[in-house]
Amino acid sequence: MEFLFTILAALILIVVLGLVSVIVFEAYRRSFNNAHVDAPAIFEDPKSLKQVPCPDIFDPAKKYLSLIIPAFNEEHRLPGALSETMNYLKKREAKDKSFSYEVLIVDDGSRDGTKRVAFDFVKKYGVDKVRAILLGKNHGKGEAIRKGMLHSRGELLLMLDADGATKVTDLEKLENQIHAVARKEHRGDSAACDTTFKISDIPIVAFGSRAHLEEKAIATRKWYRNFLMKGFHLVVLLTAGPGIRDTQCGFKMFTRSAARKLFTNIRLKRFGVYYQTHAQFQIEYSMYGMFLSLITLSASISRWCFDVELVFLCKWFRIPVLEVSVNWSEIPGSKVNLLSIPNMLWELALMSVGYRTQMWKINS
Repeated sequence: MEFLFTILAALILIVVLGLVSVIVFEAYRRSFNNAHVDAPAIFEDPKSLKQVPCPDIFDPAKKYLSLIIPAFNEEHRLPGALSETMNYLKKREAKDKSFSYEVLIVDDGSRDGTKRVAFDFVKKYGVDKVRAILLGKNHGKGEAIRKGMLHSRGELLLMLDADGATKVTDLEKLENQIHAVARKEHRGDSAACDTTFKISDIPIVAFGSRAHLEEKAIATRKWYRNFLMKGFHLVVLLTAGPGIRDTQCGFKMFTRSAARKLFTNIRLKRFGVYYQTHAQFQIEYSMYGMFLSLITLSASISRWCFDVELVFLCKWFRIPVLEVSVNWSEIPGSKVNLLSIPNMLWELALMSVGYRTQMWKINS
């Protein structure tokens, strides 16, 4: 009997050491994974078929507001959300002549008609107002957002989901809070001059939050969903620290300065594509590849850790993060897949190891 316990303990130790080794090795491998996905730095005007130069996040802002919409197989939900968004933006532009905007639709390798829908809106409103970025293959929501952020022109940059779950009009709530904090920051800088004040130069982030809806949701959700939610909140607390109750709402606004710091450093874009492009590596390290294949099953729908890394980086840069209540509604087709949980835990472990061991360098 004692012999069996010894064997069992040895097996558990081997598994634990193996898991730790895999996490550390993968964290090291991803230390080089904050390079931007290669793609032509151009937009194509579908009317004239001329190539439009692609802006860079380090360029001066040329618009007041950029809206970045990542889309993967969203041909059915995207038209309604885009129509509502464009109607709001046109009305606001008509009321305020100083208001300027752009909408960037980032097609993350969709296999349906998402690309066609995006270019229909580009044709309708023009390439100065609406632009489509095609990633070619599915890189994950995090990379789609990152791509849009790095090629936007706005002083303020808003990421929002393609399903329209949060009303676009709520962006004014985030915008007003950012302006209020920016004015305080500006007044506190004795060296600053009013004539040089630009909202884009002050790093601030505003997270749309559904935390005010949590009590009602807890009352209507199944017990196991509440258990998973509480477990996720605990893991986020241990990984990124306290301060934000709802990290997962896909409605977030950044000043240009904040976006420049955050999206040139973020690494958790999605794991699956990285796995697929390293077949030789997997063959050479078969045990490593077998373990990662389990994680890859859930990678295509995971987006949780991308938001958690944003929180971590905001704290590292000491960027003020505001949590602002927004209206949110469940949209048909929006699903939470329990298979994403292993990938969530995997990427949170990678993030914790990568940053805490300083394998993941942060460029300031």
